[in-house]
Amino acid sequence: MSDTTNQLVFRRKEIAATAALVLAVLLGAILPAQHRVRAAGVAATPLDDRSVAALTSLDQAMESVAARVTPSVVNIAVTSKGSPEQAVSDDDRQGMPPGLEQFFGQSQPQRPQPLQHGVGSGVIISPDGYIVTNNHVVDGAVQVQVTLHDRRTMNARVVGVDKLTDLAVLKINATDLPSIAWGDSTKLQPGETVLAFGSPFGYFRFSVTRGIVSALDRPNPYSNDPRKPGDFIQTDAAINPGNSGGPLVNARGELVGIDTFIVSESGSFAGAGFAIPSQIVHSVAGQLMKSGSVQHGYLGMSMNDVTPDNARFFNLHDASGAIVSAVVPNSPASRAGLRRGDVIRQLNGENIVDGSALQVAVSEETPGTNIILGILRNGNPQTLDLTVGEYHANAQEASDSDEAASHGAKIGVGVIDLSPDVRQQLQVPDQVQGIAVQSVRPGSPAEDAGLAPGDVILEVNRKAVTSAEQFVGAVHANPPGNDMLLLVWSQGNTSYRTIQPDSPNQNG
Repeated sequence: MSDTTNQLVFRRKEIAATAALVLAVLLGAILPAQHRVRAAGVAATPLDDRSVAALTSLDQAMESVAARVTPSVVNIAVTSKGSPEQAVSDDDRQGMPPGLEQFFGQSQPQRPQPLQHGVGSGVIISPDGYIVTNNHVVDGAVQVQVTLHDRRTMNARVVGVDKLTDLAVLKINATDLPSIAWGDSTKLQPGETVLAFGSPFGYFRFSVTRGIVSALDRPNPYSNDPRKPGDFIQTDAAINPGNSGGPLVNARGELVGIDTFIVSESGSFAGAGFAIPSQIVHSVAGQLMKSGSVQHGYLGMSMNDVTPDNARFFNLHDASGAIVSAVVPNSPASRAGLRRGDVIRQLNGENIVDGSALQVAVSEETPGTNIILGILRNGNPQTLDLTVGEYHANAQEASDSDEAASHGAKIGVGVIDLSPDVRQQLQVPDQVQGIAVQSVRPGSPAEDAGLAPGDVILEVNRKAVTSAEQFVGAVHANPPGNDMLLLVWSQGNTSYRTIQPDSPNQNG
């Protein structure tokens, strides 16, 4: 507590004490002597059980929930490799964004990556030892140990992670474990009681805090990728470092969310904690348990929420839906005929409230699935048939995509958006517009064409590319067996490079 706050509290106490003294003097002058004696010498009568029945009933209910959930909560201790930036010895390389260090030569011998130790929380979702936690808890892990509620410690393996939703699934070799019941996060309401479980600061294992659902459908204020689904549950149940990956449960003891981050200037709980809703967790965990990876649906567009302020510009009578603000060329949205300014109101007959709801719904669709979008174009209703694509992060390897392979587009190059940080690190002039080459597969067509990390691709087949998604779309669209012409900026020089993609039946 700051000195200023202490002074304020102290002065308030002084004022309160002075007021109480004046009031006592006045009452002493007014009240008869026998009343003054009773007030001074007789203790207050405690409230009877009936008066506190509601409070004790609530306490007992919360105690029952805690007793049911706590055995399924685990503490997670992680040993992981330090980030590459922490191992770099050249001062000029400090602060480099992740993934860019391979663009630069080593001016000094690189130090071994240090090992780091972290802690988090998780929850058992099946009796045979599957555990859900956050991806950021186990990111880079070389060893994961799980401590159960009965104090047993076991080694765990990472079954799979999903960076897009920040979720991970672990597995321990055990049976007949207490597992949590799944709840339905879509039925949550603001003001509803929830409990958060975990190990705050890593030391206070199996803690429980109580609060309410403060809000729903919150976007992620720390998201570095606008395509990441939001839809977070906001709660005032205390969440602190170490709680990450722990369960958020409703009054029935059902899992409605996974605690994932807080908004705080101090780094500790400040009344605003956030959890991934179980609607997302259940789907992602199921895919990770089945195959170790997650396929997210992708449309290829940017969007804004419909608001009371912008609704009239789109001939809308209410503020619901998602406005298409941009469409990625050669994307599923583009091929289906979506246009900038279209308002998406329905997906497969279900109403779309806002962009976040659409993002979550599409993310849960399996790539290759056919969907029907109900849109308003200039106020006129239309329906569009669309085949859902597969989401890829900004740094994409064209040869990793099944669709790219089927189009003969295995060129073996990974690319990343030319953000201000990337541009600065590569010393790319402002007038150079394109995407940066992040990696080149040895022996690939890209390597044969002379591409190298740090190059900037400006055009594909005489058409400008300004994003990783646009580049991958152009690679996908290249006819099988046809060469590709790239315009490449490299170390201040610009040149055309011809690439001969691997044919679909080639390995590599």
